[in-house]
Amino acid sequence: MSTNPSRLSARPDPAAHHAPPAERGLHPLRLGQGRDGLLYVPTQHPLDGPRPLLVTCHGAGSSASHSIAPFVDAAEEHGIILLACDSRAPTWDVIHGGYGPDVQFIDQALALVFSRVAIDPAHLALDGFSDGASYALSLGLGNGDLFSHLLAFSPGFLAPAAQVGKPCIFVSHGTDDRVLPIDRCGRVIRRQLEGAGYDLHYREFAGGHTVPPEVQAEALAWWLG
Repeated sequence: MSTNPSRLSARPDPAAHHAPPAERGLHPLRLGQGRDGLLYVPTQHPLDGPRPLLVTCHGAGSSASHSIAPFVDAAEEHGIILLACDSRAPTWDVIHGGYGPDVQFIDQALALVFSRVAIDPAHLALDGFSDGASYALSLGLGNGDLFSHLLAFSPGFLAPAAQVGKPCIFVSHGTDDRVLPIDRCGRVIRRQLEGAGYDLHYREFAGGHTVPPEVQAEALAWWLG
């Protein structure tokens, strides 16, 4: 039995190359009652070959619609598949004390996407903002053999159940963040990740608890590059 309660079992399916093309546009996952999630398949990009997948985690009290919206233009430009899951409660399970229902839901959502779209395993990223960034890092470190990259905008902490694989990591934080102060959060996380030997791209910016457009663009270029 696995001792890693954050472990995800879904994996990209090579047979998805031969499946009928996924329906384009924005669609609910229809996996949950009330709090569910969204899948976005670009409407204009030719989607030739396996595509990058960005899995987004919203901040506390937010939703999948908020976490997916900032990436739609980039998805159209680069042919990125977007998956945004709602946490089962207003924020993510580990913040309430332990991994469980959110891990199970994300695993179901990933399995659904992998069955519909051919995904490039070398460009499979887990992203988040604020509490979602803490969750993306924590969940991602325990599934680094699935997620090639982790993108964390203004995270608060690390709480991995295990460390599996060595994903590449992007972390940004505002120097004037009053919600999750950089000295107690971003800079501590930087030392932890560098000390553990991860390939880290760390970015500070003058600003508060936010994701400036230029920082998001830098993160996406780093991931896709």
